[in-house]
Amino acid sequence: MIEVLNLSKKFGDFTALDDISFKAEKGEVITLLGPNGAGKSTLMRCLCGFLVPDGGSIKINGQNVQEKLSEVLKIVGYMPENTPLYSEMKVAEYLDFVAEIYGLSPSERKENFADVVEKLDLKSVIEQKIATLSKGFTRRVGVAAVMLHKPKFLILDEPTEGLDPNQKIVLRKYLKEYAKEALVLISTHLLEEAELMSSRVLLLNHGKLIADSSVAEMKRKAPDKNLSELFYNLTNNEA
Repeated sequence: MIEVLNLSKKFGDFTALDDISFKAEKGEVITLLGPNGAGKSTLMRCLCGFLVPDGGSIKINGQNVQEKLSEVLKIVGYMPENTPLYSEMKVAEYLDFVAEIYGLSPSERKENFADVVEKLDLKSVIEQKIATLSKGFTRRVGVAAVMLHKPKFLILDEPTEGLDPNQKIVLRKYLKEYAKEALVLISTHLLEEAELMSSRVLLLNHGKLIADSSVAEMKRKAPDKNLSELFYNLTNNEA
């Protein structure tokens, strides 16, 4: 479904992405891991066409992202880390506004709206202004918005940040179920998310892809099956 080949991106003299290559198919939940400044957000922004890479290529469903961006965006959903929402809108108003932008039919709008509200447990705040929401609810509204058009490739930057333990369980369950018919890529600093959610981990450090394996394989390589220790060793050996 997605093929990244020799991807590179620079900001002046700083190399944010250095010759990144990987493939992924629907049915996967992939966790993008790495220390601050590793290139995670830059990679996600390139994947959704927000940033133009300096080298290499990205194909989604066989289409080059830069050449067929408008077509690719129809099947991509991207939520950045800062969850940019219109704070003066009510949740229902905002989701309806987003559905209109996606060009959903009345029946699609009704069905998809009901689905994300139920699956992400937003009923209690649906008539509330976004500005009054807790951080956890704000994150869930952001996830709901990017899932309204049922994207085949879902990219979420720190989706569980600010969520309480119960909210994290709800979101993990929804995303794992959703990934049966889609490809889900999440970025996180939390190693527990990789263990609990993903089928595969991509580990970045200094713009390079230094590991691409299943969680089970990573744990086999980890001292005492401690992912935190393995993460530290891998990212510091590349420093």
